[in-house]
Amino acid sequence: MIAILVAGAAALVLSFLGTPLYIRFLSARGYGQFVRDDGPTTHATKRGTPTMGGVAIILAVLIAYFGTHLVLWSSPSASVMLVLFLAVGLGIVGFLDDFLKISQQDSTGLRPRYKLLGQFVVATAFSLLALLFPDDLGRTPASTMISFVRDITWLDLAFLGTVIGVILFALWANFLVAAWSNGVNLTDGLDGLATGATILFTTAYLVISFWQWRQGMNILEGAADPATAYAARDPLDVAVLCAAIIGACVGFLWWNTSPAKIFMGDTGSLALGGAIAGLTIVTRTEILGAIIGGLFVTISLSVIIQVTSFKLTRKRVFRMAPLQHHFELKGWNEVTIVVRFWIVAGVLAALGLGIFYLDALPGLNA
Repeated sequence: MIAILVAGAAALVLSFLGTPLYIRFLSARGYGQFVRDDGPTTHATKRGTPTMGGVAIILAVLIAYFGTHLVLWSSPSASVMLVLFLAVGLGIVGFLDDFLKISQQDSTGLRPRYKLLGQFVVATAFSLLALLFPDDLGRTPASTMISFVRDITWLDLAFLGTVIGVILFALWANFLVAAWSNGVNLTDGLDGLATGATILFTTAYLVISFWQWRQGMNILEGAADPATAYAARDPLDVAVLCAAIIGACVGFLWWNTSPAKIFMGDTGSLALGGAIAGLTIVTRTEILGAIIGGLFVTISLSVIIQVTSFKLTRKRVFRMAPLQHHFELKGWNEVTIVVRFWIVAGVLAALGLGIFYLDALPGLNA
């Protein structure tokens, strides 16, 4: 519990104090946001605002997490190290994309095939490593079983053999990583929207991972039925990481809220999307994550619906996609949209936590 508080507080202070210093660094070098000409006209004033703010979030999380373990003289876990590998790896891909947009002064950035290749390499490496590093009970950071609130035993991707199972899991992990990283990226279109939604999502996962650890402790103490045990390998350390992400995002949100002094850019959105994907995998709650992060899912679906409708019928369902821009063109104020979307994200996070809690009640768990 102390580690959770220390990591969260440290990340908050580092992000809150470090972000304005980073803003000055970016401003001095002219690293400003490029705004699309076909976007909402109200976004024209955002041109030149420092971007690549995800660097501040990533550094705050890394320093807070490893600093906490150093202060408390404890070892980082395999599960969290892999989630950090995924987040930082995707953050590097996003950084290259941001830097090319700034240097070339257009919205092209990293070519789509190279961006997808970078995501594929990082996600595949993560998926293969996540099936290694068993603990004393034989639990690995990930499983070839698809999970909802916990692993679904009859949905084991290794039903045709270990090698086939590893390949199918790698494909499943790639889908999750691509879905979450692009979902956060699409959500990052209004000041503070993606940052606030990530805080709500990660807060829900702090509760989930802490509950998983507490349930394991209850079993060891003889106060709970072993049948209720979760398969997560390192739930307490995952809670520490969640606290660090929450703290870093809260500190960053102070400067990212409307009118934003800095944007997270693809550096931040891809990194946070990777962290979200990793959290759902190592906590064995992959499908539940789609409910908790329902705002990201809805915004992604709005783009898919818009593109599909236009290609098939040459008609648009929304005035503009992603969904938040549809409401902008309807005349909603940016702050109003952000706050209302946060409310939706909070309700969906609470719904997901409720489903998770129901599974833990006596007689209801699988």
